Amino acid sequence: MKEMMKNTGIMLAITLIAGLLLGLVYQVTKEPIAEQEAKAKQEACQEVFADAASFEEVELAAVDESTWSGEGYGQESVDEVMTAKDSAGSTLGYVITVTTKEGYGGDIQFTMGIRSDGTVNGISLLAISETAGLGMRAEEVLKPQFAGKNVEKFAYTKSGAAADSEIDAISGATITTNAVTNGVNAGLYYFRTVLGGGDGQ
Repeated sequence: MKEMMKNTGIMLAITLIAGLLLGLVYQVTKEPIAEQEAKAKQEACQEVFADAASFEEVELAAVDESTWSGEGYGQESVDEVMTAKDSAGSTLGYVITVTTKEGYGGDIQFTMGIRSDGTVNGISLLAISETAGLGMRAEEVLKPQFAGKNVEKFAYTKSGAAADSEIDAISGATITTNAVTNGVNAGLYYFRTVLGGGDGQ
């Protein structure tokens, strides 16, 4: 019995010390981690909206799930919206963070910059784990194709893009191409239907 109580006391002491150490590490690293995350977010926003002077988070408005899914966006979600403003405080457009679950290797998350008239400034990939040499080429192949385009919806093609609305698919990685294209379309749809953006703003 004494031996059991002794061992229990030792285990409790170890658990207590480990908990205190974990708490200390958390307190020490919490602020640097938060600062790093804020910096990464700022850099991603700046990449897709280089001429913006500041970014302000917008409260996310819920989408009508039946309509959203009916448009084909059941695997996409809008995670965050930031307003891009110039030095005078005027709104230039939005930075929308989108996650699509249609990737070959898992979720793909990116930010996209959309000007008030609906022009896509570009996209910045935040998280992607596709096949090396195939889907992972999204950065070099897909990313540049969205910049400067003002269309209602994109579609990918395997035979060479002939219009602004067409995106050249990554050879051998149509699943990744489809996922990113659908994600951008979901962002555009949210921009038009929820944020009220587009022509005439």
